[in-house]
Amino acid sequence: MPTKRTSTSKTTAASASKASAPKAPSSSKEAKTPKSTSDATTGKQAVEATTTAASHAKAPAAAKPAAAKPQKTAAATEAEAKSAKKAAATATESKPTKKAATKTTAAKTQASKAEAPKPEPTAKATPATKPKPATKAAATTKATAAKPAARKTATEPAATKEPAAAKSPAQPATAKPAAAKPTATKPAPAASKPSPKATKAAADELFQKRLARHHDELRWLYMELYDNGDMFAELTQQMKRFYDERSDELKALDATREAEGAWYRNRNMLGMQMYIDNFAGTLKGVEEKLPYIERCNVNYIHLMPFLDTPADKSRSDGGYAVKDFRRVKPELGTMDDLAHLAHECHERGISLCMDFVMNHTSEDHEWARRARAGEGEYMSRYFFCDNQAIIDQYTRDVPQVFPTTAPGHFTFLPELGQSVMTQFYPYQWDLNYRNPRVFNEMMYNFLFLANQGMDIIRIDAVPYIWKQLGTNCRNLPQVHNIVRMMRMIGEIVCPGIVLLGEVVMEPDKVAPYFGTVEKPECHMLYNVTTMATTWNTVATRDVRLLRQQMDIVCNLPKEYTFLNYLRCHDDIGWGLDYGTLSSWGMQEVPHKKYLNDYFQGLTPGSVSRGELYNADPVTGDARFCATTASMCGIEAAGFEQDDEKMDVAIRKDIMLHAYMFTQSGLPILYSGDEVGQVNDYSYKDDPERAADSRYIHRGKFDWSLTDNIDRPGTVQQRIFDALKQLEGIRREEPVFDTDAEVSTKYYSDPSILWIIRQAAGKELHAVFNFSDNPRLVWMPEEAECTNLLTGKTARIANFDLPAWDFVWLLR
Repeated sequence: MPTKRTSTSKTTAASASKASAPKAPSSSKEAKTPKSTSDATTGKQAVEATTTAASHAKAPAAAKPAAAKPQKTAAATEAEAKSAKKAAATATESKPTKKAATKTTAAKTQASKAEAPKPEPTAKATPATKPKPATKAAATTKATAAKPAARKTATEPAATKEPAAAKSPAQPATAKPAAAKPTATKPAPAASKPSPKATKAAADELFQKRLARHHDELRWLYMELYDNGDMFAELTQQMKRFYDERSDELKALDATREAEGAWYRNRNMLGMQMYIDNFAGTLKGVEEKLPYIERCNVNYIHLMPFLDTPADKSRSDGGYAVKDFRRVKPELGTMDDLAHLAHECHERGISLCMDFVMNHTSEDHEWARRARAGEGEYMSRYFFCDNQAIIDQYTRDVPQVFPTTAPGHFTFLPELGQSVMTQFYPYQWDLNYRNPRVFNEMMYNFLFLANQGMDIIRIDAVPYIWKQLGTNCRNLPQVHNIVRMMRMIGEIVCPGIVLLGEVVMEPDKVAPYFGTVEKPECHMLYNVTTMATTWNTVATRDVRLLRQQMDIVCNLPKEYTFLNYLRCHDDIGWGLDYGTLSSWGMQEVPHKKYLNDYFQGLTPGSVSRGELYNADPVTGDARFCATTASMCGIEAAGFEQDDEKMDVAIRKDIMLHAYMFTQSGLPILYSGDEVGQVNDYSYKDDPERAADSRYIHRGKFDWSLTDNIDRPGTVQQRIFDALKQLEGIRREEPVFDTDAEVSTKYYSDPSILWIIRQAAGKELHAVFNFSDNPRLVWMPEEAECTNLLTGKTARIANFDLPAWDFVWLLR
């Protein structure tokens, strides 16, 4: 396996072996396809200087000055339609299946096709594996692609017949779909069944209406990045194809969600994150466990990465090194299994979330394999460099993601005599989004996955997508353009889809990924800073920083929706507001060390257990790994068989979940937290996982723990029932609406966090005790309040609050 290049110790090989740019394919047909841009410039320009471009890949023209946004005319629309016909020959990443072609529209659309990149599997409509009653929205027949013609040359794309991009005529008013029930996302059955011709005409009209709504802005942003009209025409052409292939069931669901609006912001939403193999073995196993998921009141399932990765787990990064975006890991199932699971989930009102890794591919991905073989078209899809000065500049300007486990930004490939950019691990090659072919193909992958029935697409490592020499390659403006375009593409083709952005950055870098209310980007973002600050509060018993962070979040537009969590599949990085902490006398390096020592159980009085991840002996920085239960002390109390400590640990666990439920947004559990599952140290016995301490909280779900849910007094029963009660209250009370007014109240005791939620003429006082001792808490004034946990109503002036406990008082 190639080794990761560090700053200067490995420069000689690259300097001594500069490779000439690969020659362009000689095929005459290739000139007929829209040309992707590649980076063949020199010197101190942006990151294009780092790529060894394919000579046939046309460099974009200089960016035009930003004048007034062009208005699309009928002539322009017609010109684009003609351009789209020329672009239809471009191959998308659609691997033909080996099954016989059916006579569906999708199959006709995909007929033909040898193409330059080896295609990835074509989009399939939701399979009808199990027949459903006529009253349900039926899944359409699965479409399979026709067998492609023989490839003429290694890089020659064959013409692919695609429907021409239609004009965007003035749209007549269409009837709005019936509004959805707040707790369901099932499409309402149609009153009568129109003819197939009428259905097709209505669907085409709806697509054109959505396209017209976004066309001008989408084209403006695309041309600003790529200045390539042919490639834009191809993009819109393929959007129409994926829309046509989208099943009637999913289109009905889109219509329902469009009518409901912001369905993911409903207070009835509760998520659960899980690894398929750890939770149930396979996708079919997850389907069999849906009754348990419903028992947890969960209606949003985040399936951790399941797309195909190298069989060697040491080169898979837990599923984030994708080698095929249109194939499920064989050991987990098939795309048919995924589509069927999505269908079954929709029947139960459950949404599915998946990870979409946009920043990089596995070195085993077909593009990477062909790039390694020296094919210029594919080299231009990554960042290749034989200039040591440029590599050194990256080392100076760009922070390292994993400075200890994977130092450096490039990996040297001896067979090419060049280095390829690998910001994460040596086996994960960064994609070159300066090349429009990369953007287009990744959007086709996105739409293919959406058509399998996915409801929420988690965009992995969003801030890293765009690279530019001379910058830190984080949060660049072009990233926001790409996410905005992705949002519009989704709203045109599959408007029921939600984009969830993973932005693990400083607090001021996170909110911009919502975009603006007028031009939104991500629908949801992880509430990363609040999560880290919550655990900081546990360790310090001081709520001041947490209250300040909550005030920032509460002052954002209510349309900005956060996904709130205590733990997830990843480590905890201590991305806190160190400017504020410094003003309080707490410096960053020693404070991080204190937090890591505390949660490892090394500090006197700590009951937490866990391990460090990616510890840097030079800077002293490290991240932390453990389950919620182990961080709260359940593991330690169980080991010591101390009932009193266990009571406190369970209270702490429940209190932290109650705090999560009190925040506005969508709360999500990590599988196992609902039964207090503790750390799993068995990963150390697996050679493929032993070096990655994150597997301490990625262990297999212990189904034996669920047997204790119905046994009064067990840890599992106490936590499970408490979480179920909290979630039930949240569903019933309007004060938990995402549009409620939320604020924090200053209280003189720094261990007391006081949150007020106001809606529907009612006011919730949520009070949390982050200390090891009970507190007497005084209300602002004596008032009649209902304790939502006990149901009792009384006039209250003050109340006792045990250590690590909380109260929800409604007045």
